[in-house]
Amino acid sequence: MLHYKTYNHKEIDSPWLTFIHGAGGSSSIWFSQIRYFKKDFNLLLIDLRGHGKSKDIYSKESYSFENITDDVVEVIDFLKIKNTHLVGISLGTIIIMDLAHRYPLKVSSLTMGGAVMYLNFRAQVLMKLGMLFKHVIPYLWLYKFFAYVIMPKKNHKESRSFFVQEAKKMNQKEFIKWFSLVSSVNELLTFFRSKQIKTPVLYLMGAQDYMFLPSVKLIVENHKDSTLQIISNCGHVVNIEGSDVFNKKLKDYLLDRL
Repeated sequence: MLHYKTYNHKEIDSPWLTFIHGAGGSSSIWFSQIRYFKKDFNLLLIDLRGHGKSKDIYSKESYSFENITDDVVEVIDFLKIKNTHLVGISLGTIIIMDLAHRYPLKVSSLTMGGAVMYLNFRAQVLMKLGMLFKHVIPYLWLYKFFAYVIMPKKNHKESRSFFVQEAKKMNQKEFIKWFSLVSSVNELLTFFRSKQIKTPVLYLMGAQDYMFLPSVKLIVENHKDSTLQIISNCGHVVNIEGSDVFNKKLKDYLLDRL
């Protein structure tokens, strides 16, 4: 089973918040959210397979978002959590969206930070180039390049550096499996865009997240019970770059649903 960490609130009936990081990260990316939300909620933080303290948990078979989502569900069921608010960042938003589609009764709401809902032409070209050279170029070079493309500005340096440091803990084979998984994600994202869910969705996006913000704006226009909040002076990793605003907007959204 995946490595996880819980922070239990003194009130046993307090709602659960489950945090899912992105590819190359780990649950440590939520350090600002832990301090803020553990006062009012039960918290569950999970390291996805091949990441953080779950780095030795992986399959010899190729990965799918379905079996990665099922890894998360296994932890939720093991802890006997009936339902939870899900918070994801970057590629973690794909996992929580998949979970809401397939296990709707387990999900109270979704918060999509730096949501990846479409790979535009530039992103697709970059992924194809990465697939072409993934067995030739050291994975960390590829990761640093992609991190810089997605988070290019000076004020993105902290989040960019954080993800690169976490990615160093992965091994080459594991990185290639995740990279191959991401390169084929558009079919699943097309399904998400075309089929609405009943679960309320909050999108928290950075104003400088030029690669992913445009597609999220279109989705929110067409999906009911979807809300978009844009955080100024932030790029892709909004929970780090704009943690104070991210936390407040998320808490306000959750309190409206309690």
